[in-house]
Amino acid sequence: MLKINKEDALNYHEQNPSGKIEVVPTKPVSTQLDLALAYSPGVAEPCKEIAANPDDVYKYTAKGNLVAVISNGTAVLGLGNIGAAASKPVMEGKGVLFKKFAGIDCFDIEIDATDPDEFIRIVKALEPTFGGINLEDIKAPECFRIETELREKMNIPLMHDDQHGTAIISAAALLSGLELVGKKIDEIKVVVSGAGAAAISCLRLYLELGLKRENVVVFDKDGIINPQRTNLAELQMQFATERPISTLAEAMEGADFFLGLSAANVLAPELLLKMAKDPIVFALANPDPEIAYEVAMATREDIIMATGRSDHPNQVNNVLGFPYIFRGALDVRATEINEAMKLAAVRALTELAKEPVPEMVNKAYGDNTLSFGRTYLIPKPLDPRLITTISPAVAKAAMESGVARREISDWHAYEDELRSRLGVNQKLMNRITSRARATPKRVVYPEADNYKILKAAQIVHDEGIATPILLGNRAKIEQIARQNSLDLEGCEIIDILEDEAKRHEYAEMLFRKRQRKGITLYEGKRLMRERNYFGAMMLDLGEADAYITGLTKDYGKSILPALQIIGVEDGVQRAAGMYIILHKKGPFFFSDTTVNIDPTAEELVDIIGLTARAVRFFDTEPRIAVLSYSNFGSNTGPLPDKMRRATEMAKRRFPDLILDGEMQANTALNPHLLREHYPFSELAEKGANTLIFPGLTSGNIAYKVLQEIGGAEVIGPVLMGMRKPVHILQLGASVRDIVNMTAIAVVDAQTYNHPL
Repeated sequence: MLKINKEDALNYHEQNPSGKIEVVPTKPVSTQLDLALAYSPGVAEPCKEIAANPDDVYKYTAKGNLVAVISNGTAVLGLGNIGAAASKPVMEGKGVLFKKFAGIDCFDIEIDATDPDEFIRIVKALEPTFGGINLEDIKAPECFRIETELREKMNIPLMHDDQHGTAIISAAALLSGLELVGKKIDEIKVVVSGAGAAAISCLRLYLELGLKRENVVVFDKDGIINPQRTNLAELQMQFATERPISTLAEAMEGADFFLGLSAANVLAPELLLKMAKDPIVFALANPDPEIAYEVAMATREDIIMATGRSDHPNQVNNVLGFPYIFRGALDVRATEINEAMKLAAVRALTELAKEPVPEMVNKAYGDNTLSFGRTYLIPKPLDPRLITTISPAVAKAAMESGVARREISDWHAYEDELRSRLGVNQKLMNRITSRARATPKRVVYPEADNYKILKAAQIVHDEGIATPILLGNRAKIEQIARQNSLDLEGCEIIDILEDEAKRHEYAEMLFRKRQRKGITLYEGKRLMRERNYFGAMMLDLGEADAYITGLTKDYGKSILPALQIIGVEDGVQRAAGMYIILHKKGPFFFSDTTVNIDPTAEELVDIIGLTARAVRFFDTEPRIAVLSYSNFGSNTGPLPDKMRRATEMAKRRFPDLILDGEMQANTALNPHLLREHYPFSELAEKGANTLIFPGLTSGNIAYKVLQEIGGAEVIGPVLMGMRKPVHILQLGASVRDIVNMTAIAVVDAQTYNHPL
């Protein structure tokens, strides 16, 4: 399980700029005309239009894609009543999830008001600003009244996710579980541990699906809820049982379904044995469930189990719901999120779980067995189909139930719009990291006497991405770890100066490899005192699975030992380097950016082949543009001629590739320009996502400009064509860069027979 260090968490939130969200203008504001249009006097025109027609606020402002995440901090998950200001990091985090998974912009609003009337008044007054309201972390029973009254008073979609998010996801999982065991929801006996907002909302939604109220027994921290209880809200008392029982053990006798939304370890293993055949148990307390997953599975072979944790099957995670529900509601300008829309989300999730799982999802979770069944009741959070499945279902339900103010008629176009809002780049590294976790590999770091390497090593070990092997001075490594509170347990430390016999063994092998290429045995012994040579030899001999270096030395010096010892794969003339550019428009791939200074046309063909294979490695179909300062022969000269020849040869060698050139970079990236002026191009439909540069100079300059001023995240360099997984970091890479590169190296090692 991932260990979160207090200092790391605080540093993450403190690093400049503080917090996790920012506001970015969507229109140019660089000239006097821009400013006059954005503000005075031009801004008066949309103001007048909205005053005349209030619905035009969606046309001229960001309201239609803006959700407020609102809390008073009275029931923050795991922390309780910590107050409005202290809840702000959580609300910012929720906003990040809205943006990441559904492309929805968010403002987090923390209201210092515990009185329900005051809270309701404030939120209602915010209606002109937002397209939707996500209530969060408000304690029961006040949350029931707050949501009910705000839904009645407001004409925009509003949902208390603590209630309804859990209800929707768990309802989908429950329906799947019941289908698998051949039971009907109107016949099952249900026991619930917990009577807070989430538990009550779950039960209310289950009633909509057919659950019988008389078949439900609910317990809270004070015991069973029955008519004799006087300290509970009306909504909770709706589930008071008349049955003559008082203990959880009595209630579990013959029960079909246990729902836990309470506290860790409240469900003893022996109580599972009292349940009916094929029991369904959702132990959703976080971080530790009502009964440990391993204990429950060992107690009964016929159990179907779900938790709130990502390290077990059937994770009931609200992120499967709220981003996509609000996306659908916003896109039809719904006046509320009603029961029909929630039920539509439930059914969409249930149906999606029965669909064949895409290969990219299997690869992301390292599990080719994912299919509808006891350990796969609901889709995985990284499934890219969620947005195109749930959001349209919610939008249709809003239209059919009469709460939509905007109609969608072309559903295929709507799905395309949803995909474009998100872009696969949002989940690219998540998928790679998940694949790495499925089968971690041994990664050797020759520069381990550096804080960044040690911090990255701790992270990849804690996250289960890799088993780090750290090369460096043992005393210095331990000192850096102590000074920075790093936990290196589980990381192997090798001080190469302590093992003379191993160095001499490696030197003999290096001599045999390079004796006709200028390296004597004496030179080999000297080189094996350098950690880059030692680490490369470990990889060559199978004592490590991947090798990462380059943090403190320039690229050429870092790659040389790997080229001398590991070498390129069979059939490849030379290695090449590629950067992944993660931009809001999607992922782009730049090659060659690190290795080949001035490749020939023939060498460019090899680079094109390596790059296409690498792009597919990242679950993306390459659309390749071969770049120059010329468009399809518009200029002559050695460089455009070289790129033109490379394109012609690559098309013959790789006829299955979408590939064209030579062309200018803006032409390659602008399908409208291509269709208007070069409709014959293979890239005219969608434009390019993979750019082949004429040489290292242009490629290196392009990615570095984008990295610094282009608003893009850059991952790499990804070294392609090596015989074994070798990756060279960018000089001065961040800890995050090292972690990302480690995940890529591990997946590279997993696919060793088909290397990058």
